[in-house]
Amino acid sequence: MGKKRKHSETEAVANVKKDETAEERPKRTLLGWKNNGDDDKSQNDSVCFRNKEKVLVTCSRRISFRYRHLMLNLVDLLPHCKKDNKVESKESKGATLNELVELKSCSSCLFFECRKGKDLYLWMAKCPNGPSVKLLVNAVHTMEELKLTGNHLKGSRPILTFSSNFDKKPHWQLLKEMITQIFGTPKDHRKSKPYHDHVFVFSIADDHIWFRNYQISCPHSGGQKIDHGDLEKMTLVEVGPRFCLNPIKIFGGSFGGPTLYENPFYVSPNQIRSLEKKQKAGKYAKKVKAKTRRKMHEMENPLEVDEFADMWKE
Repeated sequence: MGKKRKHSETEAVANVKKDETAEERPKRTLLGWKNNGDDDKSQNDSVCFRNKEKVLVTCSRRISFRYRHLMLNLVDLLPHCKKDNKVESKESKGATLNELVELKSCSSCLFFECRKGKDLYLWMAKCPNGPSVKLLVNAVHTMEELKLTGNHLKGSRPILTFSSNFDKKPHWQLLKEMITQIFGTPKDHRKSKPYHDHVFVFSIADDHIWFRNYQISCPHSGGQKIDHGDLEKMTLVEVGPRFCLNPIKIFGGSFGGPTLYENPFYVSPNQIRSLEKKQKAGKYAKKVKAKTRRKMHEMENPLEVDEFADMWKE
């Protein structure tokens, strides 16, 4: 059996090993690497903001395949989102979705609600305190349908661009802020790539929000850096998907609450279909009226008796 070393000898050996090896790495914190000199700083110093935005993306039951593909396209475009199972579309869906958002540790929710297999509604909500927006989705074109030439890396951070109309009215300003928080990928997210190679375009036309996704195409080839003069030669190539959002109501809470804004020009798809049926039914009514008018005209204006009508009957 060997003799045990004294405590003083072990400390001396440890100090020699520390001197031979490289310097110690600084401590890792949530806000980055922490140096030893940072301990002396006061807590009142400004700390950089860390965005922990996470979005829950889900849909209602009995959703059609085109709308489901649109939802999956958005899931691919948003690396900071989490996908969940389908939720029953009822009046109590707000409480269910708020619980799911809390369980998934998310702060926002995109809920695709399909009615009658034809109409698609999109709920954008900040959970659990709101606000939330209900929008009607029109002019849906998925990536599989369009087959456009654009292509960008999955998980890269997008550049969000908005038209100047978003700054004119308060409800558009609120929608712009919600879209920025939900569709903007947080910096240094673990699933995102640390550069930008595509653009999300939100523009307002006819009181509708039109969405487009473009790839940033650079003229350089290989791993060479771009000169400042070549930045003007960049082009945008559309990737997809495409859709149009018609705002219906803005609520103060999450999936409900006091109504902050209501669109006065909104017409529900059910009313549009009923008007189309009435117009088609009007065609048959016009035919019946035309027949009755013809009979009345014949009765009021009888034809004269023909003298030679019975000549060839013998």
